[in-house]
Amino acid sequence: MAATAPPVARTAAHDSVRSGGDEPPHRRPRKRPLPSPGRVLAWVAMGAIVVLTLFPFYWMLRTALSTNAALPGGAASALPVEPSAGGFLRALGLQSTKEALAEGGAGGSLDFWRYLLNSVCVSTLITVCQVLFSAMAAYAFARLRWRGRDKVFGFVLAGLMVPPVFTLLPNFVLIKELGLVDTLLGVAMPTMFMTPFAVFFLRQFFLNISREVEEAALLDGAGKIRVFFRIILPMASGPVSTLCILTYLTAWNDYFWPLMVSYSDSSRVLTVALSVFRSQDPQSGTDWAGLMAATVIAALPMIVLFGVLARRVLNSIGFSGIK
Repeated sequence: MAATAPPVARTAAHDSVRSGGDEPPHRRPRKRPLPSPGRVLAWVAMGAIVVLTLFPFYWMLRTALSTNAALPGGAASALPVEPSAGGFLRALGLQSTKEALAEGGAGGSLDFWRYLLNSVCVSTLITVCQVLFSAMAAYAFARLRWRGRDKVFGFVLAGLMVPPVFTLLPNFVLIKELGLVDTLLGVAMPTMFMTPFAVFFLRQFFLNISREVEEAALLDGAGKIRVFFRIILPMASGPVSTLCILTYLTAWNDYFWPLMVSYSDSSRVLTVALSVFRSQDPQSGTDWAGLMAATVIAALPMIVLFGVLARRVLNSIGFSGIK
């Protein structure tokens, strides 16, 4: 009587035949599908946009690292012309007048640290006050019920259609009557309280927060103010961080209004100081190396701020409240 193979052996042999080889199917390397032409074209387009966006920053750094007197002769060079750190030394006030003139730079000095401190103070004051007051107004429009609420909110939204240039003269008259011309508070006050965009931005988020969370806190004895600061604002940390970055960038880059109300170094911010530095033309022309070096240094705080808060902002894009 012929011996039969064990069931386990027959099963293994049967699986080997069905798989077409000795290797189980789950161990086979999977072939990655080739990207479609549309996907390749999209990546190429995105790469081109990134290059076009970063090229001005590269050219600014290249000019800052060049010697100002040699720039006209090497305008077509992609690398720094006669590399030198003189532009950064002049921007930081660390180069003497004789050395600056020898490199083709401006003889005047730039009190960079004073202007940087003024910009930080003004931008921080505007950001903290504007975000706080805008959040309070947005919460009132989103949650509190009072007569004429929707009409008042319509007037607030109408402010988005008013060009900022139309408010310069009234704001200047008001600041002059208050005696705040040529002060840091006068530079910050017109945008220090709230803006229509900030109110609209935060109101849309507050509307998506579940009312049950607030009602539970109210039943526990918490008031509206405590609910706002202890529950609503922590839940809105992502949108608030995004608004802080946008507000800080706008305040940091503002130029025309600080130019109108600041006349001395005590209230002059960095953007206005750069234009003053540019006007100090040496005999050979504008000190482009020093100007670009000062611009690079002025942009560093914004780059650091965005690098620190970028992940929080990106993580908050898909968050729309607790349902």
